[in-house]
Amino acid sequence: MHSLPKTLRHVLVASCLPALMGVAHAAQAPRANPLLVESTLPLHYPRFDQIRDEDFAPAFEQAIAEHRKEIAAIASNPDKPSFDNTVVAMERSGHTLDRVRSVFENLTSSNTNPRLQDVQRAMAPKLAAHEDEIRLDARLFARIDALYARRDTLGLDAESARLLWRYHQDFVRAGAMLPEASKARLRALNAELASLQITFEQNTLQERGASAVTFDGRDELAGLSDAEIKSAADAAAKAGKPGKFVIELVNTTGQPVLAELASHASRMKVMAASLARGSRGGAFDNRAVVAALARKRAERAALLGYPDHAAFQLAEQTVGSVATMNKLLAQLATPAVINAHKEAAQLQALIDAEQGGFKLQAADWDFYTQKLRKAQYAFDESQLKPYYELDHVLIDGVFYAAGKLYGLTFKERHDLPVYEPGVRVFDVFDHDGTPLAIFIGDWYARPNKLGGAWMNEYVAQDGLTGDKPVVVNNLNIPKPPAGEPTLLTQDEVTTAFHEFGHALHGMLSHVKYPRFSSPGVPRDFVEYPSQFNEMWATAPEVLSHFARHWKTGEAIPPALVAKVQAARRFNQGFTTTEYLAATLLDQAWHQLPAAQVPAAADVTTFEAAALHRAGLDFPPVPPRYRSTYFSHAFAGDYSAGYYSYIWSEVLAADSTDWVLAHGGLTREVGDHIRATLLSRGGSVDALQEFRDLTGGAPDVGPLLTKRGLAATE
Repeated sequence: MHSLPKTLRHVLVASCLPALMGVAHAAQAPRANPLLVESTLPLHYPRFDQIRDEDFAPAFEQAIAEHRKEIAAIASNPDKPSFDNTVVAMERSGHTLDRVRSVFENLTSSNTNPRLQDVQRAMAPKLAAHEDEIRLDARLFARIDALYARRDTLGLDAESARLLWRYHQDFVRAGAMLPEASKARLRALNAELASLQITFEQNTLQERGASAVTFDGRDELAGLSDAEIKSAADAAAKAGKPGKFVIELVNTTGQPVLAELASHASRMKVMAASLARGSRGGAFDNRAVVAALARKRAERAALLGYPDHAAFQLAEQTVGSVATMNKLLAQLATPAVINAHKEAAQLQALIDAEQGGFKLQAADWDFYTQKLRKAQYAFDESQLKPYYELDHVLIDGVFYAAGKLYGLTFKERHDLPVYEPGVRVFDVFDHDGTPLAIFIGDWYARPNKLGGAWMNEYVAQDGLTGDKPVVVNNLNIPKPPAGEPTLLTQDEVTTAFHEFGHALHGMLSHVKYPRFSSPGVPRDFVEYPSQFNEMWATAPEVLSHFARHWKTGEAIPPALVAKVQAARRFNQGFTTTEYLAATLLDQAWHQLPAAQVPAAADVTTFEAAALHRAGLDFPPVPPRYRSTYFSHAFAGDYSAGYYSYIWSEVLAADSTDWVLAHGGLTREVGDHIRATLLSRGGSVDALQEFRDLTGGAPDVGPLLTKRGLAATE
C-alpha cells in the first residue's frame, strides 16, 4: 500500500486542564490545527504528539479549499500555457492536502478508531469529487492538451517531457475528453466507488475481530506454546470471556495457529471461521459490497471506452494487456496445481500413517506440512524461531544488507513522537554520512490495524521542495506476552525484507518532480523492488549474520542454514496455487461487463465456478483471500492487479540471477541497482529500468525454477 501521486495522493489526546485553571484556559487563543502547518520536526516528521482525531475533518475541508484555489488560479491564468505555469504549478499545488491525507491514511490503516472511521466515510466521496473536479476541469485540460500538442517544440529535458506525457495520460484516463453528460455520471460513480471501498475496508477489519475463535478448554489448544496459550487467555479476558481462550484471526485465509494446533477439530473450527468472513450475514457481510464494486467499476470502464475494469487497469501496466496476463497465469496454474496434488498426497499419507481417520482438509495443510518438512529436511519452524528474534532480524539482517549494498547506516532515536508505544523510529544516513530519510517501524498486530503488511510514506521525496522521505513499514506480528522475545517465523522474516524493499524504493528516490517520486511506478512494477529484496532473507551471508539464538547469542548452525536453503522449494505447489486462486478471483470479477456481474446472493457461487473453470478448485488449497475479505481487490489500489506479485516475482527472480552472477552483496552491485532502478521512480519507463538493471527482457524461466515449477522438475 502506497500513497497516491501528487495532487491525487493520497495520537496523543491532550488531557483536560484542572478545573481551577479554567479561567486562564478560556482566555487562551484558539489552538492551531497542527495538520495545517508544516511540522518543524526533522524532515517534517508528523506531530503525533499534537494531532488529535478532531483535527482531521476541518483540516481536510481547509486543505481542499486551498487546493481548489491553487488549481483555479492555474486553470484561469491569462498567460499562454507553459510547462512552468501549468504542469510545474500543479506539481507544487496541494501540498497541505498531501500532508493531511498522508497522515490520515496512514493512521486509518495502522491505528484507526470509530472517530477516524467516521471521518473516513465522510471524506471518501468528497476527496473523490475533488479529484474529479481537477481531472474533469475543461480549462485545465485545455492548457495541458495544448502543451502536449507542441511537446516536441518545448525544449524539455527527459524527465520534464515524461511529466507532461504523464499528466496528459492521467487526465485522458480520468475522463477529461468525455462529453459533459458522461462526466456527470463518472463523478457519481467515483463518489460511490470511494464510499464502497471504505465500507469494504471497515467491514473487513471489524469482521476479523468479530470472527475471533473462542475455545473453552486449554486442551483444545494442544500444540501451542505456553506463551501463545497465555496470549489466547489474555485475549479472552480482554473480550470479557475469563477462563476461556480466544484466537484472533489475521486477514489471510490461512491462520498461523493452524501449523501448531494438534487437534483436527480445533483446526477445522479456526478455518471455518476464517473462510466465512464477510459472507455469513450480519452487519459486516461484504457480498453486496463486492457485487456493487465490481458492477460500478465495470460501468466506469465502459464509460471510459474499455471492455471491462481489468482492461482499464492493465492498459498502463508493464505486463501489457489482459491477454498477456491471462497467459502468464495459465502458464503457472497447471504445474502449480499438479505440484499441490502431489504435496496433498504426501500429507494424506502422513495422516493415514498416524491413523488420523480423516481426509486432508485446508485446515490440516500447515500442520502436516510442518511434519513433512521435519521428515524430509529434519527441521521445522520451532527450530528456526529461536534464531529469528525481531531485533536481530532488523538490525543484523534487514539493515545489514542495506548497508552492504547501498552504504546506508541507521540510528534509532527516541525523541520523536509516535502514535502507538510499540512504534520505533530510525534516522537513515547515506553512504557519505548525510541524512537520507527517517524510517518508522510498526511491526505488531493490533485489533485496530489492517491485516497484512505494507509500506507507506508520511513525506515523499520531492526535488522541487527538497523534502526527504519519511517512510513506514507495517507488519502484523503477534505481540508476545510482556518479557518474552519477539520470535519470527520464516514467512515473517521474508515479509520484513520484502517491506523494506518498498522502503528502500521510497528512501532512495532521487527525482525532480514529486509525481515520479518512488515508488511512483505502474502497480505491477511496484512489488518488483520488494520481491527483489527478499533474496537476502535466505542468502547465507545475511542469514548467518542475523540468525542468532535469542537467549545464547549462538549463530544459527551451518547445518540448519543448509536445511533452510534445501527447503526453499518445499510446499511451493500450495503457495503458488493459493496465490493464483486469489489472483484468478480478482480477474474473474474485473473482467466482467457490468451486466454480467452476479447479485450479492450469488457471490460464493460465482467464486466456485470461476475457480473450477481455471482448474484451481482444489479444496485443500483455498484462495489466499476469498472475495469477501480480499482487501487488495476491493478496498485498495490492487483491483485487477493482484497478479502484480507474481509478475513482479518474474522480474525479481530474473534480477536475482543477475545479482548472483555479478558478485552478490557488494556496493558495486548495490550502486548499480540504486542508479538503474531505486532512485528513478516513475521518471523512466518501468521496463526500461528493468532492462537497464539486468541488460535484457524479462524471462519467466528463473521464476519457474525458483518455485520448482519448471518442466524439467
